[in-house]
Amino acid sequence: MHRIFSFRSLSLAFLAMTLGVVPAGAATKPTIVLVHGAFVDGSGWAGVHRILREQGYQVVVVQHAAVSLAEDVAAVRRAIAGCEGDVVLVGHSYGGVVITEAGTDAKVMALVYVAAFAPDRGESVASMNEAAPPGAPKPPILAPKDGFLLLDKAQFRAAFAADVPVDVARFMADAQLPWGLQALTGAISDPAWKAKPSWYLIPEDDRMIPADAQRAMAGRAHATVRTVPGSHAIYVSNPAAVAKLIAEAATAKKVAPGDGRE
Repeated sequence: MHRIFSFRSLSLAFLAMTLGVVPAGAATKPTIVLVHGAFVDGSGWAGVHRILREQGYQVVVVQHAAVSLAEDVAAVRRAIAGCEGDVVLVGHSYGGVVITEAGTDAKVMALVYVAAFAPDRGESVASMNEAAPPGAPKPPILAPKDGFLLLDKAQFRAAFAADVPVDVARFMADAQLPWGLQALTGAISDPAWKAKPSWYLIPEDDRMIPADAQRAMAGRAHATVRTVPGSHAIYVSNPAAVAKLIAEAATAKKVAPGDGRE
């Protein structure tokens, strides 16, 4: 009887797969799309990627060029197009600008900002930096060369990755991805956070984007906010906290911004 039951169960499962039927209690998880920020590439998401994969999520790490906002948004939209079902879009730092513009895609169910910019219509990183209050910390960005920016290697760890092991921070400094001025000045046309629920992780010790500025951006987006100790490179130093917030966004009931969320 056991063999007959097993064969019958297998046949039913095969039929369900063939017809595209998802068994009750086996809802498909959304795909997580991770978007890196300025001066770094997607390899920094390795820890977050591992945790989410262990939790059963499909994960896509976008390797955009950080040359211009338009090109970076196009890269993310290509990644979204290749996903099946819903997408949770995650952006770190400048990646927050990219997901704000790309997140209007119908597949995107939620936005997650990790120590990120969340600009409004017409805003860019450049315009938001110009509006920073007096006394705000200034990242050690070197003078542009051929239209691209880099961080001072000697100050990289202190400014960007103070809680990352010294050898890892040194590698990050030496492996910097130049940031194009066209990406810095690229302005938002239609901010996705006005229509999509959003979550925001704020590292208390961020020296690239002040925590107060992050709180202000999260507040106007009506985002669910979580605050943790850590540097701007929180996604590297504490991937568990980042993955936890992403999973929260992926499993939350879809609601309009500001409705019933913290």
